[in-house]
Amino acid sequence: MEKKIQSGFRGVLIPSLCLLAALPFLSACSRPSADNSKTIVVWEQEDAQVAPYIDSVFEAFKKLPGNEGIEIVRTHYQTEDLRQQFQAASLAGVPPDLLLGPSDTAGLYAISGFIVPLEGMFDFSKFNAPVVEAISLDGHIWGVPVSNGNHLMMFYNKKFIKAAPKTTDELFAFCSGEAKKHKLDRCIAFDMGEPFWLMPWLGAFGGWPMEGKKPMLDTQPMRDTLNFYLDLKYEKKYVPMECDYNCMDSLFKENKTAFIINGDWAISGYQKHFGKNFGLAVIPKNSKTGLWPSPMVSGKYFTVSSGLKQEKLALVKRLLEFYTSRENQVKQYQALTRLPALKEAGQAKEITSDEVSRISLQQILKGRPMPMAIEMRAVWDSARNYMGLATTKKLSVEDAVKRMQENTDKKIEEMNK
Repeated sequence: MEKKIQSGFRGVLIPSLCLLAALPFLSACSRPSADNSKTIVVWEQEDAQVAPYIDSVFEAFKKLPGNEGIEIVRTHYQTEDLRQQFQAASLAGVPPDLLLGPSDTAGLYAISGFIVPLEGMFDFSKFNAPVVEAISLDGHIWGVPVSNGNHLMMFYNKKFIKAAPKTTDELFAFCSGEAKKHKLDRCIAFDMGEPFWLMPWLGAFGGWPMEGKKPMLDTQPMRDTLNFYLDLKYEKKYVPMECDYNCMDSLFKENKTAFIINGDWAISGYQKHFGKNFGLAVIPKNSKTGLWPSPMVSGKYFTVSSGLKQEKLALVKRLLEFYTSRENQVKQYQALTRLPALKEAGQAKEITSDEVSRISLQQILKGRPMPMAIEMRAVWDSARNYMGLATTKKLSVEDAVKRMQENTDKKIEEMNK
């Protein structure tokens, strides 16, 4: 059962049962100091290991001269829970002041009128252009960048190979030779059921899922990418037949595969697990096309609720400028291995001298900004379904690509009614 809530831009579908269930919680607990102009309420969906860093910055801000009496209330949610709770809270008139999260859901919040554009409030020329582009929609900038990346890369085990392959031909040569000598279960693993992992390869075949706000799925590059997946699975047998995120992670940690493709969020964990045997590299160039895989690049952002009280605006602005200062951007890299969004911080010796940051930046420069348009949600849902049918041979590639496009167009039409 869904209830259509009219926003200032267009109708937004919100599950009414979820909204009704959330209202008592929201009114009772979400804003313990709603009328306190010195209390900032922040909701986030970060991994558990990130929370101590966030809290350390908040505590440092509270200790600055003139900030006596300021409170910052941080609440953690899982990704989908955060989206649902924020929508419900905004509709109920009790939203948090700030959200900390990725850019993809910000498109929904923007068209719903739940967050405000920020280009008149901050100097965005200080940040790296791609990370700002990833939070831009309809001529406005909807978030303050905290980190630069959230992108896929290739990780490898130096126990099996000392230097990473630079092309798919080099990768496949290892897979057909040395990998067999090491008796690996599979040569390379990545989440072949999630379209986020498909996008770098789609770029390597000359495609991209969106052109502006128009889905571009029924294309030759998409056909080539899905056939590439089928070749890896059924012909070459270089990848596991069925393997999700947890599967690939386990295979890599258990020395059962030499390579995986995973995100920059996993770097610090693998560094601790493998020690000197951990290798990091750019995803190999597609030897067939001569194009580099182009992972989606965004980052993490603070977005500002449209329900923010006017008297808190200056305080929130000071907090976000402090959070994204050069000093804190460098500290963030040291604590979380996340590249800074601030240009000046990216030139810091602590970052430029580190091999991990250098390779991660190389990969970012080969990537493309993640589309913020709300239409991308329809792309994700349709692509996930039909790429799965194609790569398990339950549907031909030709039919899968056509239906992927048709289903996406239908979903977007329903969203816009």
